[in-house]
Amino acid sequence: MILYHSSFLEIVKPDIVHSRPNVDFGRGFYTTPIREQAEKWCGRFTRRGKEGIISRYNFDQSCCNELKVLKFDSYSEDWLNFILICRSGNDTSDYDIVTGGVANDKVFNTVELYFDGLINKIEAINRLRYERPNMQFCFRTEAALEKLNFEGSERI
Repeated sequence: MILYHSSFLEIVKPDIVHSRPNVDFGRGFYTTPIREQAEKWCGRFTRRGKEGIISRYNFDQSCCNELKVLKFDSYSEDWLNFILICRSGNDTSDYDIVTGGVANDKVFNTVELYFDGLINKIEAINRLRYERPNMQFCFRTEAALEKLNFEGSERI
């Protein structure tokens, strides 16, 4: 499987040290199998006057048998609960890789409405079901990062 990472730098050797806390699936190195999504993510760098660079990796999914993987196949109550735990800084799980949908701006607005008690969990899930499909892979441990093989990069 080919995965893409958006940055303003080419990332030959991914690490977790430079990751931000309190994001969708916790600290980690985020990638997507959807090239168009990676191109869109580059916009956050180009809008700041930096270059947008997409690094490309080969990921052999058969290694998932030896790693602890959490996979969300859809926006669900479990997905929402995990996002809320991670975004609030309370994640204590030990997953090597977490995959699932992205909490983009529209999704995050729904999450904020839920956090603020303005909608209930069922309403939040119903709103999330209408989102355009997207996907992210969060590599959260060194063992997981070792499974990514850098193949090259390009400027956007």
